[in-house]
Amino acid sequence: MKGSMSDLMQQAQKMQEELQKKQQEMAQAEVTGEAAAGLVKVLMTGRHDVRRVTIDDSVLTEDKEVLEDLLAAAVNDAVRKVEANNRDAMSGLTAGMDLPAGFKMPF
Repeated sequence: MKGSMSDLMQQAQKMQEELQKKQQEMAQAEVTGEAAAGLVKVLMTGRHDVRRVTIDDSVLTEDKEVLEDLLAAAVNDAVRKVEANNRDAMSGLTAGMDLPAGFKMPF
């Protein structure tokens, strides 16, 4: 019994280390959200920090409201991509664990 508890603690520690490493990788990952077929682009980190906004000159002739909508669409696209990347990264880490549906990591 004592040996199995020790094994369990080692497994938990290893999983925590892997989780921390994966979280750091996810935070440093970058995705590009786009709108208007790439005329507006937003570069975003896994922490949802916007690093860069690129707007094609041809869009600058549009009304302010159109530009605002395109920027919002590009940000939303980037957010969806970050969430998908994070979900995929975590699914690899939790593979083989019998977790309930919808269970979110980290705890």
